[in-house]
Amino acid sequence: MLPCRLVIVGLIYCCIKPGVAHHGTKALFPAARRIKRGVANVVNPTFHKSFDDVHLLFEILLAGIHFEGSGEISVQDAELASLRKTKNLEVICEEIIPRKLTDIYRLISDLSDHIGPLHQDDFERILLTLVYSTQQMVNSTTEHQRSVWEESFVSLYKAIKQDLTGTT
Repeated sequence: MLPCRLVIVGLIYCCIKPGVAHHGTKALFPAARRIKRGVANVVNPTFHKSFDDVHLLFEILLAGIHFEGSGEISVQDAELASLRKTKNLEVICEEIIPRKLTDIYRLISDLSDHIGPLHQDDFERILLTLVYSTQQMVNSTTEHQRSVWEESFVSLYKAIKQDLTGTT
């Protein structure tokens, strides 16, 4: 009787665990599952696949990226902009990270409900959303706009800090 119960509990656990893990990733960035460009080889794209990619992302961010009003991004350094890896970053920034303030607040709300450490691709996307929020905050024309973008910046910063330090 006991081995039968263990098998049933084990099967239920195996069915629930992948569903919960998949649900957590899907909830933070739903656009990652539906790329609009029709790029066949880019499914749930991420920029970093190695430690060198992390250094490259840092170098690109230091060189400067600019989010255009049309939704496109431009990398300020021509050499970095010409890299194949930068094209993947463009897909992530233009198609996946939220641009509307309501979508960013939805992400912040989902992050407050998130349990455990962030997945690497979610961390990367939150960081890029933080960069976007920073640019919007700096480019705001009114004090109200600036304070709203500042609030989103602080919330995203706290989520990243919490993930890095493991504290609440």
